[in-house]
Amino acid sequence: MFTLTELEQAAALVHRTFAPTTTIAWPLLAARTGAEVWVKHENHTPTGAFKVRGGLVYMERLARERPEVRGVVSATRGNHGQSLAYAGKRHGVPVTILVPHGNSREKNAAMRAFGARLIEHGEDFDAAREEAMRLAAAEGLEFAPSFARDLVLGVATYALEFFRASPPLDALYVPIGMGSGICGCILARDLLGLSTEIIGVQSVGAPSYALSFAAGHVVTTPKAETQADGMATRVPDAVALDIIRRGATRIVTVTDDEVATAVRAYWQDTHNLAEGAGAAPLAALAQEGARMAGRRVGVVLSGGNIDLDLFRDWILGAS
Repeated sequence: MFTLTELEQAAALVHRTFAPTTTIAWPLLAARTGAEVWVKHENHTPTGAFKVRGGLVYMERLARERPEVRGVVSATRGNHGQSLAYAGKRHGVPVTILVPHGNSREKNAAMRAFGARLIEHGEDFDAAREEAMRLAAAEGLEFAPSFARDLVLGVATYALEFFRASPPLDALYVPIGMGSGICGCILARDLLGLSTEIIGVQSVGAPSYALSFAAGHVVTTPKAETQADGMATRVPDAVALDIIRRGATRIVTVTDDEVATAVRAYWQDTHNLAEGAGAAPLAALAQEGARMAGRRVGVVLSGGNIDLDLFRDWILGAS
């Protein structure tokens, strides 16, 4: 999909906007899990999540190669939309974002604050995505998918940082939404010639990639029922699935209760706020604690954009 030189160039582009995010080995997480735990803090980007990296790379190429474009339209539950809005504003490209009805008010407000035109449509992400594609044709806009080469290239820069800033990792747990993050990790690992196991994480209530990984082909689900909205995907991307099947060791599914426990663990042990998808890798590591005991393990804290109501439920409401 890209070379190491292209990945390093993308990292330089991203670093013109913000510095590499922190990589920390937290001793209390090690005591909790029995593994040596290294955390990649993608909750410390300008949008609070890893996807801004992909947005910056995508928009830079679009503005450079197609300056006549009228605007970009996409669908999201939050972080992808924030990344496009943030990067679009930097490059002078108008951005329209479709979100499902009932989407996070706080994420909607953040996207508007970054300059996006926000439209609510449908009951879930995939319905919003279909409307975004229709709107692209109707208004002459560029449709920005959630999985594309430049997005993967951009988010792979965090994997490049992670692998180079940490000691050699035995395993790395990565959440799966549409697949850009885990694919970026797989491709960066392979370009660097490392042997780190890549382990995907999905929700028990939204297991489309886990089912597809096991079946060997795309499997869609009728519903995506999880409060970890960054993993609420019903329809996997075929290209992403191919990369994951060739490069990941396995996919672990976690419950919302396990995710909530991991959110609390981050808050108690590191004083960092994690959204559901961001805490899911730690939840998966905790689930596989016996298997990972004594090993050096990386977890991606992919974002910290958790709603206040869910924070109250998962953190303050916990007994």
